[in-house]
Amino acid sequence: MTDERASQPTLFSEEALATLSRSLHAWEEGQLAKTLQRQPERSAAFSTSSLPVQRVYTPLDVAEMDYARDLGFPGEYPFTRGVQPTMYRGRFWTMRQYAGFGTAEESNQKFRYLLSQGQTGLSVAFDLPSQLGYDSDDEMAIAEVGQVGVAIDSLYDMETLFDGIPLDKVSTSMTINAPAAVMLAMYIVAAEKQGVSADKLMGTTQNDVLKEYVARGTYIFPPAASVRLAADIMAYCAEHVPQWNTISISGYHIRDAGSTAAQEIGFTFANACAYVEAAMARGVDVDKFAPRISWIFNTHNNFFEEVAKYRALRRLWARLMKERFGAKDPRSMMLRTHTQTGGSTLMAQQPENNIVRAAVQTLAAVIGGVQSIALSCFDEALALPTDDAQRIALRTQQIIAHETGVGDTVDPLAGSYFVEHLTNELERKAVEYLEQVDEMGGAVQAIESGWMQTQIAEAAWEYQRDVDERREVIVGVNEYKEGGDQPQAIFSVDRRLVDHQIERLGRHRKERDIAAVEASLAALRAACEGDANLMPPIIEAVRAYATLGEICGAMRGVFGEYQAPTVI
Repeated sequence: MTDERASQPTLFSEEALATLSRSLHAWEEGQLAKTLQRQPERSAAFSTSSLPVQRVYTPLDVAEMDYARDLGFPGEYPFTRGVQPTMYRGRFWTMRQYAGFGTAEESNQKFRYLLSQGQTGLSVAFDLPSQLGYDSDDEMAIAEVGQVGVAIDSLYDMETLFDGIPLDKVSTSMTINAPAAVMLAMYIVAAEKQGVSADKLMGTTQNDVLKEYVARGTYIFPPAASVRLAADIMAYCAEHVPQWNTISISGYHIRDAGSTAAQEIGFTFANACAYVEAAMARGVDVDKFAPRISWIFNTHNNFFEEVAKYRALRRLWARLMKERFGAKDPRSMMLRTHTQTGGSTLMAQQPENNIVRAAVQTLAAVIGGVQSIALSCFDEALALPTDDAQRIALRTQQIIAHETGVGDTVDPLAGSYFVEHLTNELERKAVEYLEQVDEMGGAVQAIESGWMQTQIAEAAWEYQRDVDERREVIVGVNEYKEGGDQPQAIFSVDRRLVDHQIERLGRHRKERDIAAVEASLAALRAACEGDANLMPPIIEAVRAYATLGEICGAMRGVFGEYQAPTVI
């Protein structure tokens, strides 16, 4: 990263800053000193997740800021103030709700309900066996079928999931990583059967498996093979599915695993650089695929830090794309992100308090200028969300959009000395983490050594220690506690649906052309042994109704399975 600060004009003259410095000193020695003597502050030190927080901020804290270089105007490089010139004055952010449970039939009904309630996009939650590439009847899967999302075993299920939902009219986000190529292939073929060509499809596959090794654990193959699959999706969609966001690089899970906001930025961008480098190594021009990169980040409770985080994210990504990767298309430099309110901030104690937490987090994300939001429902600390909880989550977004006025002007906290200082400092600390990863040889090496995981674990431990010692107050948990009834309407998956899913899978296996399945899997294994793009043979296997477990099993046979290092 280049540093142009020394040669750029700043917003404040040296004479004005010197006068201010003298005035600040006089205030500290006079009025402030008297007040502190009379009433000490609540704590000896205040901080965000990443940074100390001073008592007061003035132009002295942003003295080197140059407007054109560091802020600019909305819709222009470096996009600190937003990726669109009018932002929410043109249209509101996309309001999503993360959904999916049990079988494809049940989830299809849920999707139709959410669309009828005014939702403008779909986010699919897959069950754990699907995330790990197992079929529902696999002995590794039985206890988890349909428990945290929808079970998708084959093209049959994907067709059922979107039955009656026109795939050329709806944007679909799929939270899937290790088997992302298979799920995208199923979506493409399901659309074909609706008469919708791939170039009309809109949506996102998360496709960010590196963060699985760091923070979440739903990986299958070793990192190098996983990066290959991710890059193959990026290259394939650049040619055939041009409106698809080929990768949604996730800071969300890194943050929910316990990282600070600065680590969330730095480690997420380190992973992103690995994907960009892999796609470029396939000969794809950066400006061909970079405009379709999307993101998901995690909004936590420190309001001002979260606002500043989204501003720092946009600016740093723009600089990385321009300076490191040579992007020329402004769209390649735009960081457009979905955000989900913090799952780890949901508390089982007094769960209704989570409604307030999610509202504050959503407000921070909106003021920070994100493009899409989904709220974690108030009862998700206890189970999958009920219909009432999902309705409250959606209404929260609609109230913020229509009743608060926060979308009426672009980047409303710009110019705040505190917010600008936080923006600058979060970017600086994120760059430090990114440089450390670069020195190790990149994200794959930092993950395989366990370094990145250790950094997050240490940050999580420090935070938990502060909670345990009550330096961090969690309302209803370590302060303001009461007998706290839990909500009565808690969602649970009907085990009969699981039995139905397994019976359905067995029936579909009997109905297909097994010779075509075996031929397609053999072709996929051969492709894995070479260096060709794997999307075409995966799509052919899906067309033959090979199951998710069979397709991932073919790749396991060539790539092997990843064994995580021990992190202490």
